[in-house]
Amino acid sequence: MAVGADQIEQIIRQQIEKFGATTSATNVGTVIDIGDGIAHVYGLEGVVFNELVEFKGATDEATGQPVMGIAQNLGEDTVGVVILGAFENIREGMEVQSTGRIVQVPVGDALIGRVVDPLGRPIDGKGPIQTDRFRPIERLAPGVVVRSPVNTPVQTGIKAIDSMTPIGRGQRELIIGDRQTGKTALGLDTIINQKGQNLLCIYVAIGQKESKVAAVAASLEKFGAMDWTTIVTAAASQSAALQWIAPYAGCAMGEEWMESGKDVLIIYDDLSKHAWAYRQLSLLLRRPPGREAYPGDVFFLHSRLLERAAKLNEEHGGGSMTALPIIETLAGDISAYIPTNVISITDGQIFLESDLFYAGIRPAINVGLSVSRVGGDAQTKAMRQVSGSLRIDLAQYRELAAFAQFGSDLDPGTRARLERGQRATEVLKQPENEPLSMAEEVEILFALGRGYLDDVPVDRIAEFQTEFRRYMGASHPEIAQAITEKKALDDTLEQQLGDAINEFKNSTGFVETTAPGQAAG
Repeated sequence: MAVGADQIEQIIRQQIEKFGATTSATNVGTVIDIGDGIAHVYGLEGVVFNELVEFKGATDEATGQPVMGIAQNLGEDTVGVVILGAFENIREGMEVQSTGRIVQVPVGDALIGRVVDPLGRPIDGKGPIQTDRFRPIERLAPGVVVRSPVNTPVQTGIKAIDSMTPIGRGQRELIIGDRQTGKTALGLDTIINQKGQNLLCIYVAIGQKESKVAAVAASLEKFGAMDWTTIVTAAASQSAALQWIAPYAGCAMGEEWMESGKDVLIIYDDLSKHAWAYRQLSLLLRRPPGREAYPGDVFFLHSRLLERAAKLNEEHGGGSMTALPIIETLAGDISAYIPTNVISITDGQIFLESDLFYAGIRPAINVGLSVSRVGGDAQTKAMRQVSGSLRIDLAQYRELAAFAQFGSDLDPGTRARLERGQRATEVLKQPENEPLSMAEEVEILFALGRGYLDDVPVDRIAEFQTEFRRYMGASHPEIAQAITEKKALDDTLEQQLGDAINEFKNSTGFVETTAPGQAAG
């Protein structure tokens, strides 16, 4: 069939129009050198700070996606690019193209119960994450106007923390100590204790061994805590770039829930390794080194992350994000560069001491160096009532114990304070993965503070606690229920609790010499 002149003219016009539509300007550069996860690219004149760039022709074998990088050092002729993922396939002379985007991660409820990498890609074998919502990993922290005071507790289930260094929703409380002193265990126990507390949890593992992250996931699965937890991991085997962006990615995921009115707890384990990764990247980018070879903006590295934890006011949804950063010290030196930086950013710290840990006092919390700047505002009234003198009792005990070892003749008052301190130390010991409810903590601390344990042998305090919890749960569940509902102790409740303790002591024979209740003051 012959084609008419009109049809030929129409086809030519369409082709001309299409030709005009396909022309577009792209910002392109060329790799001039590559090594250790850093590429220096000539060109890319229009690129902006923190913009994603794509390396044409290089594919990440793990995902099958093009290799991406983040533009960091913006020079006159060259751009320093931090490569995300595998960089072995990138060669000099390779083309690099800007994308006009910054690093984003998927957010939303589809992430609950999943283990993902810092780019939000699932690594738990449970299939793709079904969400159409994304957030940039870097964002300005909420301003003062949109925040409200921290006044709602995060129940950790750990007696020593809830009674003396309480954590509130929206607070930033540092967990600091040497390696192998139980820092991660405190964070995991807090996550496990959130059953029924309406608190979503995010655990960010930075530079940890993959076996440790797998053990954390298995432990949370065992206790059913993955039902409200997301794990973001950048393992030690992964690039420094992924370790650097991991906490910001976890924070962006938490902000989505916070701004929708939910409460979030995020644990950064740990920021020491995060600072090491950033130092490595900065030195490779040829930035000037400062103290301990860290770059000059290492304080800003952590402050812009931790300031994003907040409690929003009711006009902005009333959600909160509580941050528990972890810092590893060397030989207990909390005056080192990174520890002092993070201490100055956070609202208090829980200091774990190696000597206490090896002495069998676990959690190994040093009461003198641990503090919460929110204080009693983040406690229920019932907890304040039973823990008021606990810190003083322990401080006096530690001071007196140092002198008491030099002499045997002690006056009755000193001996009584030593006895009370020994029992307080025993009461605050707690096995791993056994967090207590608020009511259980109040019941045992009431027994300690009112003197009901003064006639129980010190070496039987642990046994007393176990049996007492079982007894109260079986025989007097109404007391725990009343404490949970009222969140305060009135005269009637104190009388019922005292009678229940005496009843328990009479029936079990935990008393040393005096009759039950005589020591109660």
